[in-house]
Amino acid sequence: MTLQWEQVLVDAADPVALGRWWAEALGWVVVDESPEEYEIRPAPDRLPGLLFGRSPDVKDRKNRLHLDFRPLDQEAEVTRLLALGARHADIGQTGDEPWVVLQDPEGNEFCVLAPRRS
Repeated sequence: MTLQWEQVLVDAADPVALGRWWAEALGWVVVDESPEEYEIRPAPDRLPGLLFGRSPDVKDRKNRLHLDFRPLDQEAEVTRLLALGARHADIGQTGDEPWVVLQDPEGNEFCVLAPRRS
């Protein structure tokens, strides 16, 4: 196969602010910074990355695509992300799921999963 996954593009009202938030949340590095596009990666030469691009569109419903993260300690990670500015999100979950749904500062949903069972 010749395809390589380069990045996920995230529309943003403020790409710089949202990109900085995600860089801090993930501990990633900034590889391209401009007012219109802000790209972060796990390391400068490591893919895939997240590219935040300016968009005038207003988010008005649940994302059709979202990111899932699996930390070693779900409760600690949720607490840390909330302290950074994430918010709890209600997308219709019943409450007994093994994941927590959060939103970034612009309302994009993502999930913090429970640790894998051995």
